[in-house]
Amino acid sequence: MKTKKQLKDQERRAFIKKTTLAGAAVAATTMASTSAIAQVSGETTEKPGQKGYQLTSHVLDYYKSAGI
Repeated sequence: MKTKKQLKDQERRAFIKKTTLAGAAVAATTMASTSAIAQVSGETTEKPGQKGYQLTSHVLDYYKSAGI
């Protein structure tokens, strides 16, 4: 039969294991989400204060490929 001290030590170790695993899961999730962030290119022909339709390089590429 285990003593109270042994049970307390066992509970403490289990707690440390669980918090370590939770920390690793948070770190892995954070790393996975930052690698999925898209990079934005600065190839816009936007003028300050311009709103609405913007003619950018990817729009021009689409028009060329669509034959418009």
